[in-house]
Amino acid sequence: MLSYQHAYHAGNFADVQKHLTLYAVADYLLRKKTAITYIDTHAGRGLYPLNTKETQRLQEYREGIWPLWKASEQLTDPLLRGWLTTLLTAQPHASELTHYPGSPWWLSQALREQDRLTLFELHPGEHEHLSSQLLSPQAQRIYGDGLTGLSTLIPVVTPRLCVLIDPSYERKAEYLEVVDAVTYSLAKARHAVLLVWYPLLPAGHHHSLLDGLKESGIRKIWRSELQRHAPSEQSHGMYGSGMLVINPPWGLDERLAAAMAHITPLLGSDSDYRSEWLVGE
Repeated sequence: MLSYQHAYHAGNFADVQKHLTLYAVADYLLRKKTAITYIDTHAGRGLYPLNTKETQRLQEYREGIWPLWKASEQLTDPLLRGWLTTLLTAQPHASELTHYPGSPWWLSQALREQDRLTLFELHPGEHEHLSSQLLSPQAQRIYGDGLTGLSTLIPVVTPRLCVLIDPSYERKAEYLEVVDAVTYSLAKARHAVLLVWYPLLPAGHHHSLLDGLKESGIRKIWRSELQRHAPSEQSHGMYGSGMLVINPPWGLDERLAAAMAHITPLLGSDSDYRSEWLVGE
């Protein structure tokens, strides 16, 4: 099934949580000079103009990045300010929010000469958009399935590895496919840092992902969830966003909690952020 296009949801609250977490992890990894390979299994377009027909249809960015952008001068948290300052460089006109970058752009910004980036995208239209984006010369774009492609790339030649796994979960089977991909990856590269995004939906299918990883034998899995509102049996939409970080950098939980304390009030009175160790410390 290849119907999902992230342009309809670009810049929403889930993107805020996902990309802030990705930025915080990359920021930590860049403290050491040794080379890093980044792999993005479900890359999307790379950069999303907010005035496109798709993005304007739902305008989800207005309940995500938009309130943060408007309040940016009042936000003092150092991680959040660094992230928003980087976001500023994606705008043709610095004073106006007109584009929201996807994970390929965020990862490309973190690349140094010694680093590598591989981007997978299976949707033909999305891959065509991705191919036209101006990214770092180290970025390799592959038209194909990211979870299958991940297994062909590991182990990598660089000393360090960071993987973002971000499916659409259109198929329920994807939750357990992610468990298999994570387990295989860590068997080949046990010190790799893996980030896994998942949606919070009333059906609760994400529990199969969480349970599968808890039973996998992986030693360190940190979990955070951002809820826009409480789940409702009458609603079928996404009520929240979850992130898992396997082998997380030291202090990541505290840095993100401090940043999210500034973010959640801007997303509405019912918004809530919480984190815990799914496995480990």
